[in-house]
Amino acid sequence: MEKYKDISLEPEERAEDLLSRMSLEEKLAQIVGYNPAKWSMDGLEDYPYGVGQVAFFVALEKENTMEAVNLLNQIQDIVMERSEHRIPAIFHVETLCGAMIPDATSFPSGIGQASTFNPGLQETMAELIGKQASAAGVSQCFAPVLDISRDSRFGRQGETYGEDPALASAMGAAYVRGLQKGGGKKHRLMATAKHFVGYHNTQGGIHAANCDIPERMLQEVYVKPFQAAVTEAGLQGIMTSYNTVNGEAVSGSKHLLTEILREKMGFDGIVVSDYSSVSEMHERQKMYGSLEEAGLQALTAGVDQELPSRKSFNDTLMEWFKTGKADMAVLDRAVRRILTVKFRLGLFENPYASPAEEIIKEFSNPFTKEISLKCAQESLVLVKNDGVLPLSKSKKQIAVIGYHANTVRAMFGGYTAMSLYESDLVGENTMAGFNRKEASQEELIALMEGLSKREQYPGTSVQKESPDVEARVKKRVPDMQTLYEQLCESCGDIEFEYSYGYPYAGDDCSAHEAALEAAKKADAVIVTIGGKYGTGSTASTGEGIDSVNINLPPCQELFLEKLSKLNKPVIAVHFDGRPVSSDNADKYANAILEAWSPAERGAGAIVSVLFGDYNPAGRLPVSVAYSAGQIPVHYNHLNGSSYHQNTLSYFKSYADCTHEPRYYFGHGLSYTRFSYSNLVIQKNRLNPDEALVVQVEVENTGNMDGEEVVQLYISDKYASINRPNKELAGFIRTPIRAGETKKIQFRVDLSQLAFLDSGMKWKIEKGEMMVEIGSSAVDIRLKDSFYINEDCFIDGKNRGFYCIGEIL
Repeated sequence: MEKYKDISLEPEERAEDLLSRMSLEEKLAQIVGYNPAKWSMDGLEDYPYGVGQVAFFVALEKENTMEAVNLLNQIQDIVMERSEHRIPAIFHVETLCGAMIPDATSFPSGIGQASTFNPGLQETMAELIGKQASAAGVSQCFAPVLDISRDSRFGRQGETYGEDPALASAMGAAYVRGLQKGGGKKHRLMATAKHFVGYHNTQGGIHAANCDIPERMLQEVYVKPFQAAVTEAGLQGIMTSYNTVNGEAVSGSKHLLTEILREKMGFDGIVVSDYSSVSEMHERQKMYGSLEEAGLQALTAGVDQELPSRKSFNDTLMEWFKTGKADMAVLDRAVRRILTVKFRLGLFENPYASPAEEIIKEFSNPFTKEISLKCAQESLVLVKNDGVLPLSKSKKQIAVIGYHANTVRAMFGGYTAMSLYESDLVGENTMAGFNRKEASQEELIALMEGLSKREQYPGTSVQKESPDVEARVKKRVPDMQTLYEQLCESCGDIEFEYSYGYPYAGDDCSAHEAALEAAKKADAVIVTIGGKYGTGSTASTGEGIDSVNINLPPCQELFLEKLSKLNKPVIAVHFDGRPVSSDNADKYANAILEAWSPAERGAGAIVSVLFGDYNPAGRLPVSVAYSAGQIPVHYNHLNGSSYHQNTLSYFKSYADCTHEPRYYFGHGLSYTRFSYSNLVIQKNRLNPDEALVVQVEVENTGNMDGEEVVQLYISDKYASINRPNKELAGFIRTPIRAGETKKIQFRVDLSQLAFLDSGMKWKIEKGEMMVEIGSSAVDIRLKDSFYINEDCFIDGKNRGFYCIGEIL
């Protein structure tokens, strides 16, 4: 028996044996992807030697799970037949908010997941996503999104875990553990973190632009969540990003993909390109003399597979390997990594989807719906409340106003199945890397006629939705309700009146008067505000949909001002991929609930919070700017910067705005109150190899059971490098009953406090450290300090990344 067929051998040994038997053509086939989607230019006949990957976006073109699974099995059969050694393909799918497969359970957006501050729940959610994806035959899942996001102009902020690298590390590592555990032993899964690296720090908040990032900031901030996923969770996949870093394309950077990712970070999985990012080096960024030159640069730098289709890893490049113009060792290295991962995943033994009964079991598991609801509830952030919430069910009439209140589409953000389901109905694509088929002259004429007929919302370039969107989404999730429908069902004694009021973009105020008439008759008014987070030219935020205005559209700001003159209690519920930032909501709303994109159980979650059946405890994972002019504004800025500038200038802020954010990182209100006491640091002088142990007592002093997110921040009093004014070191979300006190302990490995010194070595530095504990980055309840006795240099990849508190 050939070694590569021997399951008793290690994956690396099997891969080496198989590699030695492969032809050049079969090797080239392994480093490219095939995209069977109807909009793709690919044909399976173009891959006569098999293929390394298959893009499974095509699943969403099918009516149900089994149709998608049958297609997967059929394609896998053909791929293996064409490969001389029957090498199976990896099928990949997006899984940020649930597997993008028909009938899969959906979960809140990434920024909503971060708002839970609950890595345990994140791990459970990811495991359930993994079980559904694995049952359907998927081997590679494109998630988590580990980008650090500090710019709300950037349309993809909603995919991320926010601004803080410790929070992103904790949530990302939990996701990877859960997802890869969800694959089980038979159909194993590979999480693929994206987008490596620095993608959200672009100039002007513009998708795929250049990022100017100093090396220290790159490694300490932007690399950190990826390192945590590698070190703590065994991450096996990395996706490169579209941007350049300091003028160097990520997909062609040996420094980033080999020196940092593999040599410093110890990553040993495969690196895949984001869709078309290899060819874009030549075509968009005007680098290298041809597509194949860009391809060779990417391979040499450390990209192992070009996705979604073959473009730069092409026949000309194959000739270069054949003639010796390109080094065969570069190709062999990539193929070796790909084969090793395929053996680790068990693909050679189990290349197909699970039997139908196992698929049905996973896709009909009621526990996934329960966790979707729990994730939605925990993601909700009560930003403001003057006491109007929770609402009383004794109220007689409530007006419900706004686009978002009467559409299920508002519950879903970008990179969800629901946003892709409407892709055929949008005017134009906004997602990168989606190379569509060349249209005939007749098709182009029909397309242009259709686009010319599509209206835009007045005052914006965002196109109006197709009237068929709602029906299409409801067809996929038939038991899902809009917020208005959920209110009517859950609170039968109250009369709810819905009025459209305004759209999600632009300055159209034509429906204001009808909405104000509904508000006049009501005891209270629920207004839904925000944009539309999604895909295509009918969305106001999402991939390729960036904006200089991070506030509400004019039609909503003006309506809030008009509504204030009625002196009614106003509850604002915000939906979007960026956080709520509104002068008029601040001024005129009695309460603001940040809902993000809460997914299929979102309406029930929101209603449970509005009426007090669930006590909110979500926290903002980003600092919220007043306007785009403040960006970047984040809590963990360096001493002497941002709202800790502290110069001798007459102006202590901007001449026309504060330096401070509208809402701070970690902020979130509750319907009860919590007091903090008895802060104890067990040992105030520590050697570098010791742990900092901090204890605190937290009491629920209110009349309602609730949850508190206890946050631990640490900072250098003085350091040899300009350091952040404070950094999140640990946190815990814990339920505390009314009148109950809990004792919480944080055990922080001092390596977590290491930074890159002037020689770019990871250093735990001698000196005094400040400790703060509280309910947000500025709501600090208790303080103390400790001292590190001596300097110590460490291996950065094995340092601590965050601390999750424990209940004593």
